[in-house]
Amino acid sequence: MSIDFNENKQKIKITQLHKKEEEDLAIILARKYDISYADLTRLPVSTNALRLIPEERARKARIAPFALVGTRIKVGVISPRRQEVINEMKDLERRGYSVSLFIVSTTSLQHVWTRYEDISFASSKKGGSLEISSEDIKETMEKINTLDDVRLSVEEIMGESKSFRVSRIVEIILAGGMSVGASDVHFEPEKDSVQIRYRLDGVLRIISSIDPHTYKLVLSRIKLLSGLKLNLSADAQDGRFSVKLGEVEIELRVSIIPGSYNESIVIRLLNPSNIQTEITEMGIPPFLMNILENESQRPNGLILNTGPTGSGKTTTLYSFLRRKKGPGIKIITIEDPIEYHLPGVVQTQVDKKKNYNFASGLRAALRQDPDVMMVGEIRDAETAEIAIHSALTGHLVFSTLHTNNAAGAFPRLIDLGVNPKIMSSAINVVIAQRLVRKLCPHCKKKSVIPEERRKMIEKTFFNTPHNDIPTMPEHIYESGSCDKCEGSGYKGRVGVFEAVLTDEAVAKALEEKPSSREIQNVSRSQGIWTMQEDGINKVLKGITTLEELDRVLDL
Repeated sequence: MSIDFNENKQKIKITQLHKKEEEDLAIILARKYDISYADLTRLPVSTNALRLIPEERARKARIAPFALVGTRIKVGVISPRRQEVINEMKDLERRGYSVSLFIVSTTSLQHVWTRYEDISFASSKKGGSLEISSEDIKETMEKINTLDDVRLSVEEIMGESKSFRVSRIVEIILAGGMSVGASDVHFEPEKDSVQIRYRLDGVLRIISSIDPHTYKLVLSRIKLLSGLKLNLSADAQDGRFSVKLGEVEIELRVSIIPGSYNESIVIRLLNPSNIQTEITEMGIPPFLMNILENESQRPNGLILNTGPTGSGKTTTLYSFLRRKKGPGIKIITIEDPIEYHLPGVVQTQVDKKKNYNFASGLRAALRQDPDVMMVGEIRDAETAEIAIHSALTGHLVFSTLHTNNAAGAFPRLIDLGVNPKIMSSAINVVIAQRLVRKLCPHCKKKSVIPEERRKMIEKTFFNTPHNDIPTMPEHIYESGSCDKCEGSGYKGRVGVFEAVLTDEAVAKALEEKPSSREIQNVSRSQGIWTMQEDGINKVLKGITTLEELDRVLDL
């Protein structure tokens, strides 16, 4: 008869026996000290409790804070009579906490201590908020000033075998994004890795990559922060949380969609400082600026801003609202979602679950007797009709519409069922805009204008009715590369604009339900540059490049 000896089974059995002996000894000590016993390997550990005692002090005192409810904290100890334990308990009581001690085993202590890996400088708040102390975030952002700093920091954390901190990875990526001025953070799963990219000045830049196993933990961490369902992976989810940097609270909007290899994450960083730009600094040509100033000062009418997502429409409209804001003016907004908070403005957010959409929000806002209203977007016939009628009945209304150019807004509204006869009376002006990257002033270099480009520029301005036609310079500028711009050749963005006023010629054209091209043709006499003309003017002034305009506009 042969005996089959399984070494692995024997090791597991010995380990189980050692653990039982440890726990039995802890139970005996608990009876001796008349203190409750706990096996912490079987209990959930509160990270909020861990944050009250730093890891170094917990290990030195051989204690483990594991539960926190209100101001009541539970702490596991090996020996309650150790001086270090007594000192820590006194410190907690001095800070207003009621302490309950539990005798635990060494295994229990080590189990809790491993959870410190999930904690760095972040601390959770209610409502999906992540508060970061100003000192810690300042220290982190001082270390992370460039894309290379972010890349090296992530690689350093990933290099820590079996003990990298998922929370720390998330925080480095977010802090890095805020430090370099990224508008979005993208996590894009592939077969063997997950690529991390920042959107800087409208263009995505590769930052680093992490392995799929780490990404699963990162995904769970972001879902927890955003208040999303951890077990839902087949459907798209949207959430939010915020990061507090001193007195400034930066909101982060999270979008998660299912993908081939795993869920993909995009985090939008909404920094309030991004909308503090004055409208006079956005790159609006002086001639158009005078027109917009006059139209926005009228007591009623509709001012529309058009363009794709990410073209700066929200920043422009908020700038108008800030200029209108005053003690004698009532301003109400209906947004989806509220991206930035404006003091002195009543802001409401669309809520599909409560049947509060743009149309119902507009109706409700009208009962509040506002002077100025902003509708985040005109998406349907009902919203368009209410916005038009609001503009006709003594209200100044700002809104956005998704069209390729300013002239395209008119046929789009007709398609939505708006009566062309009242449209000309309701609409003051339609603006269209895009954002182009500005040349880095530190590394831009002169370039000779190619002959075919010169002809294109001359052709663009040939029929321009504007009196202020730019002169053709001997040189234009092209992008270079330096540390100041992370090697991209560009730093910051500026708008290119166009607009159409509803003057008599446009009003007459609307009677025939015209195309956008017909509206554009009859509006040329207004003397307002098109986006192409405004963009080329900025090229001739050395603000941007023809290559950048080609990326954004159809030249």
